[in-house]
Amino acid sequence: MSDHFVTDGSFINSIVGEGTEFRGDLKLNGLLRIDGDFTGSITTDGKILVGKNGRAECTIKAGTVVVGGIVRGNISSSEKVIVLSTGMVIGNINTPRLIVEEGVVLNGNCTISKNFPDTQPEEAEVTPVAEEQRGDISEADYQEATLERQEEGKEEFTSWNR
Repeated sequence: MSDHFVTDGSFINSIVGEGTEFRGDLKLNGLLRIDGDFTGSITTDGKILVGKNGRAECTIKAGTVVVGGIVRGNISSSEKVIVLSTGMVIGNINTPRLIVEEGVVLNGNCTISKNFPDTQPEEAEVTPVAEEQRGDISEADYQEATLERQEEGKEEFTSWNR
């Protein structure tokens, strides 16, 4: 076993590394870091970290979720969700605390509630972002965000929006 710990004492026991593609359902204790491509579902009382180059097309149920890459799917958190400036979430978020940095692309419904449900929120179909659904995000801004992420090595990003 590894003896790597995050400063808050979380045990880093699972990593989907950059250049790795993983499909399946994960139930784990500790911390999962995604720097590659993950498809499926994740359940943990610990933390999920989606790195800047990470892409996750999945349902997440965790204590804390930090998104620096792309998550396409619903997130349900018992503690908090943090979306960093490089992050993109296309799906619904259910959490007692939500922290979103400037520059984030977020398309979905956010429910901020101290009552964490025992079950995952009802699955919502994640569809491509139509121009009229983007609200204040113009087509040019949306395309610019897409191009920026492609330039950062996420060449398949646009294929996720079909």
